[in-house]
Amino acid sequence: MGDSIAIKVDRVNKSFKLPHEKVSSIKSAVVNFYKRKRTFEKQEVLKNISFEIKKGEFFGIVGRNGSGKSTLLKLLAGIYTPDSGQIHINGKLTPFIELGVGFSPELTGRENIFLNGALLGFSRREMNAKYEDIVKFAELEPFMDQKLKNYSSGMQVRLAFSIAIRANTDILILDEVLAVGDASFQQKCYDYFNELKKQRKTVVLVTHDMSAVSRFCDRALYIAKGKEEFIGSTREVAEMYLEANYNTPASEVQREAAVEPRATIKKVDFVKTKLEIGEKLKARIAFENPTALPIHFGFQLFGRDGSYCFGSNTYISGLQPTTKKKGTLEFTATVKLVPGVYFVTVATMDEFATTALDYRTNVGQIVVNKTTEVGGIAYLDHSWELL
Repeated sequence: MGDSIAIKVDRVNKSFKLPHEKVSSIKSAVVNFYKRKRTFEKQEVLKNISFEIKKGEFFGIVGRNGSGKSTLLKLLAGIYTPDSGQIHINGKLTPFIELGVGFSPELTGRENIFLNGALLGFSRREMNAKYEDIVKFAELEPFMDQKLKNYSSGMQVRLAFSIAIRANTDILILDEVLAVGDASFQQKCYDYFNELKKQRKTVVLVTHDMSAVSRFCDRALYIAKGKEEFIGSTREVAEMYLEANYNTPASEVQREAAVEPRATIKKVDFVKTKLEIGEKLKARIAFENPTALPIHFGFQLFGRDGSYCFGSNTYISGLQPTTKKKGTLEFTATVKLVPGVYFVTVATMDEFATTALDYRTNVGQIVVNKTTEVGGIAYLDHSWELL
């Protein structure tokens, strides 16, 4: 493995044995232990996974629940060993897989800081020097002398993350650190990620937040059913993930009529695809709804890098669901996006807009012409005045 590679995963396989005998008491455990033949079911979790992560790279791992992401992270962290294949780690690795592991609910927040710091290898003198920064980052100054069992889950995560990021390491593994916490805490996570990128730290990020993947990751790996489906640009990975999560098979739709044909998108037409800032975007969505069940519609825009720029649906816009068996819906919006190329996704949704019935990615592209040099995602009407 070259010096430029931080992590190399080479044809890794991992499976678990699931015993058929159920153990619900000490007696059943003893009886099963003395049985001549115990039967197991082999569950293959990861199948022939191979990839490399370069030093200084921010690398995303994406997949639906049960795809094998957590198992892969535990293999990288050395918690599990592969059945076959090899994993090479070039540098000191710190996994933030289970934030708060080692916390004691009966100790105060202050005591848990020193306990967790010791588990990370810090001396008491080092933790004394870091204490104020940890508490300030977590925004928990008034609560440090309360027992941890009285903290909310969000408060515990903020404290755990604030301690964990003090570790001095070459490679960081971050698993769903954005899943719990308010908007203020998430922004602090984003600021920390930006600092890691500036420092050229090697980071492996696992998350269901496609905007975070698009914003921070240089490349991403998409895993499906334990197999490596795709490695490459964050835009392509984000598109695959969104399609897998929202284009739900009929068997998974939670309703009695799931076996019947669902409401589908038949065609999407755009009045105009090259627009100026401030112009109207108009899309006409033709649909069929054979069941005549009440349905809603969704519309999303993604940037070239996979960033989620806009999303709305008829439910949150206050429209009543339609029960028409066939029809056309027109979506209109004023373009307030900076110049660039944007990809359109549309969907039919159930009565409460909680389940996508037909989710179509990249049904068209919108180009916002470059008439200004502003940056970012959104265009804001603005002016300057010297006071």
